Amino acid sequence: MPEPLSSHPRPAPLWFRLLRTLVVLACFAFTFTWLLRVSDRSLQRRGEPAGFPLGVLHGICMPAALPHLLLGADVPIYAGENTGRTYKLGYAVGVNSCGLVFFGSFYWRFNRMRRAVMTRNGPSPK
Repeated sequence: MPEPLSSHPRPAPLWFRLLRTLVVLACFAFTFTWLLRVSDRSLQRRGEPAGFPLGVLHGICMPAALPHLLLGADVPIYAGENTGRTYKLGYAVGVNSCGLVFFGSFYWRFNRMRRAVMTRNGPSPK
């Protein structure tokens, strides 16, 4: 008699999941670095100082510029000519929101994995 098929699909191998994650992160890094370069060129053309919205964009994109900076590329991560406090507030909002998304998703996934292990193994003895 044939065995019944499992209702849960088999998870992808660890190497595949890690590779997929690296590819997605690389795509985000290249996209955000491209955004930084485009905004820098736009600022130079207009001749106006960067304000709050560009501060938020630069803050969000700054962590993604790390791989390019490590490889030696000169990526503009901060507008030298800015409006002062409003640009810096936007930059801080952007960096913190990027951290919230990254670390929030990490803790959410970690919590989900912990719950899955606890339901599979049952509650731990005290």
